[in-house]
Amino acid sequence: MTTAQTKSATRPTYTRSADCPDLQKTFHAFLDDLVEGSMSVEALTTALAGTIDDLSSIFRLQPSLEGQLIEFGIGAVARCNPDLKVLTRNLRLPVLSEALQIVEMNDADRFRALTFNADLRGYKTYTPDLVILNQKTRTAHVVDAKRSVYTYDRLRLDELQKRMKAAGLVLPDFLYKEHKRLAVSEVRVVIISADDRKTDLENGIWHLSQLDHLIEVDGAGKTIAALQQTFRTRVEANWTKAREAAALSGGQASGAQPEQFLPIDGADPDDERDPLDDEATDIGSEPGPHLIRLGFAQAPVRH
Repeated sequence: MTTAQTKSATRPTYTRSADCPDLQKTFHAFLDDLVEGSMSVEALTTALAGTIDDLSSIFRLQPSLEGQLIEFGIGAVARCNPDLKVLTRNLRLPVLSEALQIVEMNDADRFRALTFNADLRGYKTYTPDLVILNQKTRTAHVVDAKRSVYTYDRLRLDELQKRMKAAGLVLPDFLYKEHKRLAVSEVRVVIISADDRKTDLENGIWHLSQLDHLIEVDGAGKTIAALQQTFRTRVEANWTKAREAAALSGGQASGAQPEQFLPIDGADPDDERDPLDDEATDIGSEPGPHLIRLGFAQAPVRH
């Protein structure tokens, strides 16, 4: 994979900013819900006093919650731009075998003017974390957010991107029929990773720091990175208190940290579900072609 340094992209100044009190209130409320629920001192103390399976569940939950936080943050910051329509629900897109074959056997330039009827249902589906539609340009971004793409090998990333592009071929018809006739003339796919170790701007793998360009909001990536760090700090503080409480009660606390625990059975720690596992069984009518443009998200202009 070609690695792109995040500093190489020019960051223009946008008229919208993520530096606003209302957004911070939204973030803090969501963060409180995540941390003070299953990652509270009480929950962690109970896990420490329980079985190894209890600890395993806690250690696997922490990265999943962090992934949810990143997804929520991207959507919340994107809503700072009034030109954007941010969709996060009811987005189970059919992945047709015909669409997958087209994506696998052709360059994007050969099928970027084709779309399928969303009424057709296949055996596979793809559920994006977000769809962000710029209502001025009628460009829709299909977004998959990850804590890290480091756990993905090249083959899995390729399979994920193929499914995203195949789903993108039905997205215009899907949005028109299922979301109040939203009009789309171009679809782009992008994986956003909060881990700086792998980025490939030209091929649709972006770092969180490039989010500003994608949604045209200054400070978007920096704000979500700060939120992510706050989450980790609060979980770490609760973990320390839980260990102290367990030690005082005579329990034997583990010295491992939640983020250092390896997921079981090769599970992806970034999501509650693996987007490559989505399936559906409904079969509908024949697809109808429409004109559409499909490709990866466009990289920021370099100077």
